[in-house]
Amino acid sequence: MPRVRLWGRTMRLPRNRLLRVVMGVVFVALGLVGFLPVVGFWMIPVGLVILSVDSPLARRVRRRAEVWIMRRYNRWKGRDVGSV
Repeated sequence: MPRVRLWGRTMRLPRNRLLRVVMGVVFVALGLVGFLPVVGFWMIPVGLVILSVDSPLARRVRRRAEVWIMRRYNRWKGRDVGSV
């Protein structure tokens, strides 16, 4: 069963590839109208993470975003990992 880690939590995803793709697209689409009640802008990154299981392009974008976010977070926390 496919699993994905997001913000330190592991999410199990359906085995059916078509269902995963539909879920990812729906999350992103609903996230675009995040100003409405119940749905929110938080759905966009979750949808992209779900899509990254099956899409090499989305996976590449997700990995680059993770690296960028962690570098900024570590610099903000004073743990400059990249310097010698």
